[in-house]
Amino acid sequence: MSVLVVGLSHRSAPVALLERAAVSGDDLLKLLHSVRDCGHVSETAIVSTCNRVEVYAVVDRFHGGVTAVSELLALHSGVPLEELSRHLYVHYEERAVQHVFAVASGLDSMVVGEGQILGQIRQAFKLGQDEHTVGRDLHDLLQRALRVGKRAHHETGIDQAGASLVSVGLEVAEKHLGPLPGKRALVVGAGSMSSLAAATLSRAGAGEVVIANRTHANAVRLAASLDVPARAIRMDELTAALAEADLVVSCTGATGRVITAGMLTGAGARPERRFFLDLALPHDVDPGVREVPGVALAGLDDLRVAQEAAKAVGPEAVEQVKRIVCDEVSAYLSAARAAAVAPTVVALRSKATEVVDAELARLAGRLPDIDERAYKEIAQTVRRVADKLLHQPTVRVKELAAAPGGDAYADALRELFGLDPSKPEAVVRADNIEGSQT
Repeated sequence: MSVLVVGLSHRSAPVALLERAAVSGDDLLKLLHSVRDCGHVSETAIVSTCNRVEVYAVVDRFHGGVTAVSELLALHSGVPLEELSRHLYVHYEERAVQHVFAVASGLDSMVVGEGQILGQIRQAFKLGQDEHTVGRDLHDLLQRALRVGKRAHHETGIDQAGASLVSVGLEVAEKHLGPLPGKRALVVGAGSMSSLAAATLSRAGAGEVVIANRTHANAVRLAASLDVPARAIRMDELTAALAEADLVVSCTGATGRVITAGMLTGAGARPERRFFLDLALPHDVDPGVREVPGVALAGLDDLRVAQEAAKAVGPEAVEQVKRIVCDEVSAYLSAARAAAVAPTVVALRSKATEVVDAELARLAGRLPDIDERAYKEIAQTVRRVADKLLHQPTVRVKELAAAPGGDAYADALRELFGLDPSKPEAVVRADNIEGSQT
């Protein structure tokens, strides 16, 4: 079984297509189970964010897996396969592992080095565990990816190489509004991205932060966590709050527009300049708000420029992270190859034990009057000889298996000795192979 990644991101697709392809809530659960239940996939996890939709899968065949996952992405997103496939990328085996580790490290993010992706991978990992679509292979891969991401952030300056998407968006807002301290801000939504926006605005010294959310209790909780004047409102109070805000940041999970141009054109006093930052996918804000006098709008497409700017910052940190990813990929693949040969090694030792036991039983049958002490000494000697003969080959085959192409040595061992690593004793005992004398 091999790891496959099929997906699209801000690098391969326009935001409009990402918006159509994004899955969340019940749709995400349906896609998750559809992928796992298709013929070629045994495990799966799905990362679906404002910048990417990626399916991680363990497959038995490359072409069958790619076709099945691509068709299911098209089916569940409603985007025709012919249109979607032009923007899909595919990574397999070693390249798949490298891609997952690079994503976890922030190297593939719209803003290089942003840390939110770690939480998003963790969320996808947990969902896969809760829904029983993640098995041993993806468990090990995603757990390792999270460690790689943490290592990248702890050991390098990648955090300084690129701010979060929220921070970049607020920098764009400042160019339109001027300094943020004292400004009245409205945050629509109370999820992870909205919470980050509210916290960033609080640290920036916003004059007031208003939180609007469909679940009012979550808005109250978020408002209470801020260090500046803050209050929570219900969504039916949104139009009035829009009239008072200098800056609006919106990131909800709604499937339709949350803020329309009509909500901004009513009577009453308005700030001279207003800025809307739309970080949702699908978009929350109607593009028509740009036609309202004094209003500016930035969405994910507009922040692509910020991505390019971030690439120019901290090149040394980025190179450090690339080296970390490269080292971690090599270590992971070596460990995976060594683990893959373990059942073959166990099968070889099991077969040797069977042969020794059979010969000792034959000896006891031929010499029924043999002294018990002599029999035990003979048995111990024969088993010791078998162990010594197998020690070097089994140690060596594990070493060779850790190198690229090493599975050929395990194949040769199975062929030469007629081994069946799928036998129950081989499968059960392979987990403890490192505890053996080999």
